[in-house]
Amino acid sequence: MDRDQLTEEGYYGIFGRAGVRIETPGCSLCMGNQARVADKATVMSTSTRNFPNRLGTGANVFLSSAELAAVGAILGRIPTKEEYLEYASQIDATAADTYRYLNFHRMQDYVKKADEVIFQEPA
Repeated sequence: MDRDQLTEEGYYGIFGRAGVRIETPGCSLCMGNQARVADKATVMSTSTRNFPNRLGTGANVFLSSAELAAVGAILGRIPTKEEYLEYASQIDATAADTYRYLNFHRMQDYVKKADEVIFQEPA
């Protein structure tokens, strides 16, 4: 979904050229099976898991919302509360579009894909 939406909106190529990785949803990320960061790096992660050395040996990992991680990426560091709130006010201006609920059952591309799924009965 994210890749399709970002491609349609023209952002996917921009993110790719900037080195952004969009991971496939699944257990792999929670288990820590993604690429590792440099030793002792400081990382803002939008993951739901954090434990010692998960993303890199001695890495300082801070879990954050997507919005906070985006502000951190813009600034190149963890923002202060004031910096975050300044950017958040800009995000609020587009909240209706940014946080819209996706009705997959009404999106024809997804309905079609769901109809093509072949279910097999257990043996």
